[in-house]
Amino acid sequence: MMNNSQSKFQNPTAPLDEYPDDDGQWISPNLKHLVWSLNKKYAGAILEGSSRSIKTWSSIDFIIYICSCVETNATIKIIKETYNSFKTTLYDDFNRRLPMAGLRSPFANRQDVSQFKLYGNTIHLLGADTETKFHGSACDYFWINEWLDVPQSVVDQTEMRCRKFFWGDYNPKTSDHYVYNKYGSRPDVTFLKTTFRDNPFISDSEKRKILSFEPTQHNIQQGTADDYMWNVYGLGLRSAPEGLIFQHVTWIQAFPSNIEKIYYGSDIGKTNSPSTVVRVGVDGDKLYLEKLAYGPTPSPNEYIPMVRQSVPPGSVVWSDSAEPGYISECRRAGLKVLGVHKFPGSINFGIALMKKYKIFIVDSPEFRKEQSNYKYRTINGIKLDEPIDDFNHIFDGIRYAVMSNCRG
Repeated sequence: MMNNSQSKFQNPTAPLDEYPDDDGQWISPNLKHLVWSLNKKYAGAILEGSSRSIKTWSSIDFIIYICSCVETNATIKIIKETYNSFKTTLYDDFNRRLPMAGLRSPFANRQDVSQFKLYGNTIHLLGADTETKFHGSACDYFWINEWLDVPQSVVDQTEMRCRKFFWGDYNPKTSDHYVYNKYGSRPDVTFLKTTFRDNPFISDSEKRKILSFEPTQHNIQQGTADDYMWNVYGLGLRSAPEGLIFQHVTWIQAFPSNIEKIYYGSDIGKTNSPSTVVRVGVDGDKLYLEKLAYGPTPSPNEYIPMVRQSVPPGSVVWSDSAEPGYISECRRAGLKVLGVHKFPGSINFGIALMKKYKIFIVDSPEFRKEQSNYKYRTINGIKLDEPIDDFNHIFDGIRYAVMSNCRG
């Protein structure tokens, strides 16, 4: 077990001597901090840290603590970016951690689980991509896993209906976020930063991978050094990825109602990449952007209803001309989907057009992920004037709309 001399706390809200004594039940400073924050009657707690700093396991143990020691009939919500993201992360964490506590895991057979019981308490698993779930539904506690990928509106709606306590965790993979500004400065919300060195369970291979990012001479020679990866996932420091294409944006909660110039764009994906439908509003030197639809469309049979449900009837949608079959099927279905004119250098041309504006983005998990990862390619540390072909599905749809309507 970890004691105070072993753990390396960074700016804890509470002095170390105010935490409960280490009597063998605490697996990490994160769990200590959560229990202390709850017992001191704070509204919530923030766990910021590097990769493998045992934030998730500590949160699972905290749920076990609440259910076995504090409550008998409570409602607890766990919120992630999407419901499907539970299957690739928390399913496995629960499967490993619950049996260690002598409890049966409801995820053992990998079936879909949207809720389960623990000591008479009900735990709900909710994806932030369906925001209507959070209107009118109350809870006693909620936990936001990977908080930076969850829109502020979802957290606001949930906190308004939370009776007792909330907490969230994240890797600080961006330098600016509403969590830092709105929740990190609240006197009724506590804060703790930890790193992988606070994790007594980390494997040698996991530690070796994280340490490979450190910009030592050896790692530089091996080609594994990465300042951004080391700062965020090694040291747990707030950092913006180098080479972000749209670094300076303003996140908003709703598309303005008074915008007169509105255009629609769409990128077409199939099975392995998503199709998108976006709304673009132009108001002087301001560009307002909103994701309307995001998901795979293996054939026009899925793409046509996506477009029809996303835009007003009769609207022109500027789309990916690389998929003429999709476009022709849309036209047969009565949709005004037009292929955008592409030419050598058109990607950089469209990006340059967008950068003439101050950019305002309606918050969503998908948009957050693309904005924080869409960047210029690098070779041997040298940035090229060429975007990566990834995390661009929303931005491609925007680019098609802007190129077709905003050249003047």
